[in-house]
Amino acid sequence: MGTLPPPRFTQREFKPGDVDFCYGSRDGLLWIILDKIFNLNLKFENTPEAISQRKAFLEKRGIGVCDMVASSKREKIDASDLGIQEPELRDLIGILREHKKIDTLLFTGGNSKNGPEYFFRRHLKNRDEDIKMKIISNDVPRVHQFVLDGRLIKTVSLTAPSGSANRAVGSMALYKEMKQKDKDFNTIDFRVLQYKEWF
Repeated sequence: MGTLPPPRFTQREFKPGDVDFCYGSRDGLLWIILDKIFNLNLKFENTPEAISQRKAFLEKRGIGVCDMVASSKREKIDASDLGIQEPELRDLIGILREHKKIDTLLFTGGNSKNGPEYFFRRHLKNRDEDIKMKIISNDVPRVHQFVLDGRLIKTVSLTAPSGSANRAVGSMALYKEMKQKDKDFNTIDFRVLQYKEWF
C-alpha cells in the first residue's frame, strides 16, 4: 500500500523508464527491489510486456496493490507525499471486508505526515467503529495488528521505496553497521533485505 501515483501518471505524461502500472514510476524503487528479490528480469519500459510481467508476478504470489489516497489536490505538482492536500481516502476497511483472505498490509512508508500508515490511521479514526492498532514491534519496519470482525490483520510499515527516503535509511544504525562491513552495500540492498522478509 502506498499513497498515490505521481501526477504525471494521472496526466498520462510518462517519462522514459516509467511503466503504466502500480508503482511504475522510474523514480520509485519497489519493482527494482522485487526484481532483485525474486529474479524477475523485469522490463523497465512502458510496454504491454512490462505491465504483464508485473501482473503475472502479483497474481502468482496472491498480492494485491492499492493506494490509500483515492484523489487529492496539490499546489505544487510533484510526487511528494507532503504536498498532498484535501485527500479523499480509499475505504480500506471496506476492501478488507470484501477480501477476507487478506491478513497482512504492507505499507510502503511509515507514519510520517501523509505516509500510507498515517493515512490508514486517519481512515480508522474517521470510522464509526472502534478499531485499534496494537504495536507488535517498534523497530523498523514497525509492525502492528488490529482485529476486524474477529479477524486478526497485521500491518508492516516498510521503509519507503523512494529516493527521498534514502537519507533516512543512511541514518539508521543497522544500515551504518552493514555499510561498515561491506562498502558496496547500499540503500537498495538494505531495502531488499527488509522487504524479502515480508514478501
